[in-house]
Amino acid sequence: MSHEHGQQFLLDLPGLRHELPYSPALLTTLYSQTGQSSSTPLEEIAETLSRDQGLTAKVLTMANSAFYGLQQEVTTVSRAIAVLGLNEVRSLVLAVGVKALTKGKNFPKEFKLSEYWEHQLTVALIARHLAPLMGGLDGDNLFTAGVLHDLGKLLTALHRTDDWRLIESLTHEQQLSYSEAEEEYWGIEHGMLGSMVMGSWNLPEDITEPVNWHHAPMHSPNHRRQALVLCVADAMAHVATDPNAYINCPWRDVVGKFHLSDADLLEQVRALLQRHDPGIFAAGLAA
Repeated sequence: MSHEHGQQFLLDLPGLRHELPYSPALLTTLYSQTGQSSSTPLEEIAETLSRDQGLTAKVLTMANSAFYGLQQEVTTVSRAIAVLGLNEVRSLVLAVGVKALTKGKNFPKEFKLSEYWEHQLTVALIARHLAPLMGGLDGDNLFTAGVLHDLGKLLTALHRTDDWRLIESLTHEQQLSYSEAEEEYWGIEHGMLGSMVMGSWNLPEDITEPVNWHHAPMHSPNHRRQALVLCVADAMAHVATDPNAYINCPWRDVVGKFHLSDADLLEQVRALLQRHDPGIFAAGLAA
């Protein structure tokens, strides 16, 4: 029966595109304007975002949060892009969109939204750090993928609360990771759930596919290395906060194959998280 629940959830997911606070067409335009081959002027990109005043206000609020530690307040989108960078602002747009999905919804009380966002940003920061070390990958895309990598968990807690609770119970009863418990419970896992919704938002495969495969990177047909980085970043995020956390990604072996020291990397990651405290960012999105 739970597998039938899972299949029905998959069918319902594309409809969630209508719950974004802005049109998915805005994301399509934004990504076409900001792709590697695009030469769209900064002012035109800023104008695309500024058409939605509510979105602009939320992005500027986050840009001026203590997380970024800007010396002067930014009051326009074009200034935010100039100071933070285009890809950072693009990730902020997506984070604001995901936050809006939770507005007015009743979460299970066990789901801690601030902890969710803190983990998302921690993984994003680590993935961007790992990108040049694991094959010269696009760190900005991997940062965005990190911000969104557990979207499927959030959607399950929001729209299939009873199923989420049962999956959580399985993790404790059988000492499984969340993704292993999902496979056991309904035969799908949150990477696929999140990537399906992101696909309905017209996000590019460079972002959706690493999310899709981040718990099974070697099965990714076209984005294996990116999914591997996300898998390692996810594992390191857990280890950095809880050295005894159960991890089903052999991240130490993976980084060793890239001639990287797991101890040195952990030290770098902990220093990175001290410089950019994800908790500050999380507090802004969970509020």
